[in-house]
Amino acid sequence: MLRKILPMLLTLCFCYCECKAVPKPHVIAFGKWISAKWPNATGQKLLDLNVRPLFVDTRLKEYTTGAPHELTDRLFVVRRVFRVNDALPTENVNASGPRWQWQRGGWLLVDRLTGRVSQLNLPEFDPFYSTASWYRDYIAYCGVSDDGRKLYAMVAQVGRRKPILKKDAGEPAGEDDPDSECPPPIWERSPMRVTFQPDDDQKLVFNIRSRVVDVVNDAEEAEE
Repeated sequence: MLRKILPMLLTLCFCYCECKAVPKPHVIAFGKWISAKWPNATGQKLLDLNVRPLFVDTRLKEYTTGAPHELTDRLFVVRRVFRVNDALPTENVNASGPRWQWQRGGWLLVDRLTGRVSQLNLPEFDPFYSTASWYRDYIAYCGVSDDGRKLYAMVAQVGRRKPILKKDAGEPAGEDDPDSECPPPIWERSPMRVTFQPDDDQKLVFNIRSRVVDVVNDAEEAEE
């Protein structure tokens, strides 16, 4: 009797282990859009901002804005927004509660398979002034130095710690409006290249070949 039952028990145990090894699928979903306000560079003017929550298995993970960009069938990125307490120490927080203020953040990397949501490390990315342009797993943007005195043409790749391009692009204009330092960089596919135009007098074009960046001369471009 034991000889008959033992194979059945081993089969059931094997099936149980196989089922347990299969990863549990995660449900990634966005909530409804919310109309919000956020301040300009001076804090004297409030700007419109559309916000929606990001849920993983019905649990709120982050708040986001804008459209997501699909990197692969498993990974996508989306812009993060968050709230900070803008109350001054002299204000009676206990009576009125926290003074929440919306702010834009960097970019989030979302893994549909594992359900993990992580922040991308983007050097010199300014949450207020930088405008990102995605192509595949590359992101191009105009970065701003920590002291606010230098503007950079930046290209980074998801999964790499250091940017593959950091080129001096002059000085920031210092305007009060968001995304005002330069228009979104323009990508081309064949050959893969990206164009920055911080102002009307400056145009920077770079070829990207197997993670190596080549500068394209405007004169050579015209001859071609």
